[in-house]
Amino acid sequence: MTIVIREARESDAPRLVDLIIALGHPIDEADVRRNLEILGKNEIPPLVATDIERVIGMCGLSAMVTVHRPAPVGRVSVMIVDESYRGRGIGALLMAEAEKRLSAHGCHILEVTSNVSRERAHQFYEKLGYERTSYRFMKTLA
Repeated sequence: MTIVIREARESDAPRLVDLIIALGHPIDEADVRRNLEILGKNEIPPLVATDIERVIGMCGLSAMVTVHRPAPVGRVSVMIVDESYRGRGIGALLMAEAEKRLSAHGCHILEVTSNVSRERAHQFYEKLGYERTSYRFMKTLA
C-alpha cells in the first residue's frame, strides 16, 4: 500500500464529510467545501492521507500568534484516520508532515486538541512525544 500525504482539495469534500462525522462533528458537504475554500487561501491548508485511490485520513492545521509566546503556536485541531486503516502508521505520517509544515511556518510549539473521551487517541499522541499540559474549555456561542 502506497500512502501519499498531500493538501486537501475541494474534490475531497465528500470523503472529508464522512471522516468528520465519524469523529462526531455533524457537518454537510457545502460547509466542508466552503471551509476548504477559505483554508485554501491560508498558508497552512489541511492535509489528507490517500492510498492513491481515496482519502483515508485528514489533519487540520493552524498557526496562531499569541501575546505570551515568542513564536507562532501550531495546532492540530482535527485528525482522523479511517477506522479500517488504523494501526498502519498513517496517523504518524500525517503528524510528521504537520510538524514539518508548522515548523516551516515558524512555529516552535505544536498543540494537539483531542476530545476527552478519545483515550486511544491520547495514547497515540503520547507515543509520538506529546504530553498533556493543560485543559481546554469550550462554550458554544449563538
